[in-house]
Formats: sequence, C-alpha cells, structure tokens
Amino acid sequence: MENINWLNEVEKRKEQLIQDTQQFLQIKSVLDESTKTKEMPFGEGIHRALTHLLQLGEKDGFKTKNVDGYAGHIEMGSGKELIGILCHVDVVPEGDGWSTNPYGAEIKDGNIYARGAIDDKGPTMAAYYAMKIVKELNLPLNKRVRIILGTDEESSWQCVDHYFKHEEMPIMGFAPDADFPIIYAEKGIADFDLIQNSSLSTEGTIVLKTFQSGRRYNMVPDFAEAILVVNDSSVDLSSSFETFLQERELQGKVNVEGQLVTLKLEGVSAHGSVPELGENAGLILSQFLHTLPLDEQAKEFIGYVYQYFVGDTTGEKLNVNYSDDITGKLTINVGILHYDKTKGGKIGVNTRYPVTANIEKTIDTIRQMSAAYHMNVENVSDSKPHHVEQDHELIKTLQKVYTEQTGEEATLLSIGGGTYARSLKAGVAFGPLFPGREELAHQKDEYIMIEDMLKAAAIYAQAIYELAK
Repeated sequence: MENINWLNEVEKRKEQLIQDTQQFLQIKSVLDESTKTKEMPFGEGIHRALTHLLQLGEKDGFKTKNVDGYAGHIEMGSGKELIGILCHVDVVPEGDGWSTNPYGAEIKDGNIYARGAIDDKGPTMAAYYAMKIVKELNLPLNKRVRIILGTDEESSWQCVDHYFKHEEMPIMGFAPDADFPIIYAEKGIADFDLIQNSSLSTEGTIVLKTFQSGRRYNMVPDFAEAILVVNDSSVDLSSSFETFLQERELQGKVNVEGQLVTLKLEGVSAHGSVPELGENAGLILSQFLHTLPLDEQAKEFIGYVYQYFVGDTTGEKLNVNYSDDITGKLTINVGILHYDKTKGGKIGVNTRYPVTANIEKTIDTIRQMSAAYHMNVENVSDSKPHHVEQDHELIKTLQKVYTEQTGEEATLLSIGGGTYARSLKAGVAFGPLFPGREELAHQKDEYIMIEDMLKAAAIYAQAIYELAK
C-alpha cells in the first residue's frame, strides 16, 4: 500500500475537482448581516456555501454535521483519535477593479479566477478531494479524519469558538490556508486603544479641530486628514505643508477656506503584521503637525504620537521591543489615529508579539510610559501565540510528506499573521501557496493555479493517510 502515486490519483479526478471548485467559488459567501437568522448566523451566502459542501460530502458517503450554522464537518474513518483539517467557506468582499467576474470562477492560462480561489475555497476543495481519494482507495486507517468548516474566519472567528464548545478537539491537524512548506509558529496578536484623558486648553494660534487616519487595527493606514483653525493670518500653512510633501516625495493636498485649513496626505498600505512594509499616513502627517504651534491638548496628543510611534515599528521607543528565535521581533502597527477637539485623541494599536514574550508585562510597560501624556490603555483584546515543537509527530510527518511529494526541503516558517491552525491544540498551517508564488489573497483578480491545486491535493492526500494510518 505504501507506494501509491498520489499525484496520479489526483490527475484521475482532475476534471471533477476543477468543476466542483468552480461551483463552490460561484457562491458569493461574504458576511451579510442583512440576511442573518438563527440558522444562518452570518447570512445567506455563507450558509449556502456551508450547506453546499456538506451535501457534497453526504453524496460521497462521508458522515456530515451542521453545527448550528456556525460550522460543520465532513468525517471518515473510525478510531478513538481524531485528525482535523481546518478550512473556511467565507470570503472577504470582492472589492473593485477585477478583470473577470469575481464569482465567475473563469479559467484563463491554467488559473481559476475568483474571490476565495486561494483563500480558502480552492484549498478547501483540494483537501476535500485528498480525503475522498484516501476513502476511495479504501486504505486502512486507525484514526478518524475530519474536515472542519468554519464560516467566520475573515471577521471574528465566532465559528471555531462555537464549534469547539460543542465538538471534539482533534489530537492534531493542519489548516490549508497559508504557505508551504509548514508554518509551525504564529505570533500573538493583541489590539488595544490608547485614549487621551486630559483637560488641557484647546485655544491657541493653531487649533487642531480633527485628525483622522485608518479604520482597521491590522492595516497600515494609507490616508490621513487633519482640519485646523488658524487664528493668525501671518501663518502660511500651505507653503510649509507643500515643502514637507516635496522633501519627502509624498502625495497630498491642502485646502484653505478662511481660517479653516484641511491637510490630506497619502501613504502606502500594508498588512498590520508587517508595518515596516507600509508608509503610515497618520504617523507621517503627525510629523508635520508636530512642527506647528498647536493648542495645548492637541500638542500633548501629537507630541505623544511623535515621541513613541513615529519611525518605530518594533516598540523600541516604548521600551517593549523584544525578539526570540522562534518568531522574531515584536511589531507595532498604529492602525487608527483619531483626534477630535471636543473628545481628545485615540490611538488604535495592533501588536504582534513573539511566542516567548509576556504580553501582560508589555501592556503594563506601555501603560507606565503613557501616563505622563495622560494616555490610558483600554479595550485590550489578545489572541495568544501558537507554536508546535519542531520534533512533534505532526511536524515530522508533514515534513516527510512535503519532501517526498516535491523533492524540496520542508523548512519551518513562522509568521506574524494568524491562521485557523491556532485554534487547534496541535495545529500548523500547511500550504497551499508554494514558495515563490504571488500572494493574492484579498487582492483583485485572486486566482489559484490549477497545477498547484492538484499538487496540493496530492500532498494533502498523503498527509491524511500518514497521519491517520
């Protein structure tokens, strides 16, 4: 039984796999609050995608279960222990600028184009076919195998929280929702707000009326706007702002209406786990604001931002920089900057911290450093880091499979992002993106290469067999 040609088994089912993937991708499974009900907690589209896959599983002779519309599973085999494959059927909104219909699942140049093609419907179907192959070959297993289908991975993960309250935790497993070879460690992710609590004067030569940048903690803001009231006609903000933009080769605009001056500035967006790859529009604009004779309250807020966040994405200025050999450096992203003359300022921070870091101590240090500026830490949410030891049976098995299927070394990766793997006690992210491939999740014209999908299915089939035999 050991010398199965797994890729050959996938090739035999190639046309059906492609067809099933296209059908699955044609369901628009985006969170839709307007159609949600008790049975459909995330709306109609997501419910349709979940039901579609469970029905396919039933048709192919698997055991299936819908867990209150929050999640579902497709299971085979018998035995006390359970192997889990964690997938999700929801997708992010399609956005603009596509050159094909985002839910058309068109095939061009050997790729299937659709929202969800790589994240995570294509890989989900590859994993499903992997399980189907093991089942159809009638291979002897002594563990059960279960594809667990989440429905809310792109927003708040209520699906897996609900699922594991009611269902069994696998002894180990993988999530086909990131990169090959193997992601064995993920940083902790903590979000918190810094809220200004001061009663300083809002009168002065230049009054900062409002300042805003960013909407999400986990994105580097690519736009910032400040509205100022200038009470001294000899102050020419226009030319000093223009000079500031030119010196830094930035895009921006200034608009003057009487005493009211609006400054706009463009940055470069990036994911919150890699803030150093973006240009944070809010922080750049606060550099300019820092040079102005602002009112006391604004001066304190902008001074704080300038002192602790400008030019630093590793928490060095706040005295919380930390690094380990497993996941590298702590990172800090200022995802939201919001100031209003009547309410004061707010900073929304996203930090990714190494697996050996102490986040409580980190937050405590930030609290102490911020007190002098009347800034309080509030609304802390924390997703603990996740990591599986390098000599764990799961890692060893997947390394063997990956190397046998690709002929390449299965190096272990760590990331600042979070995958579904962290909701398993012993879980890793395993594919589907091969090294050197373009990362297109959440982008326009998202696609999966058919050749890569077939290769991933072969890897997953062998992995399922090796883990469950």
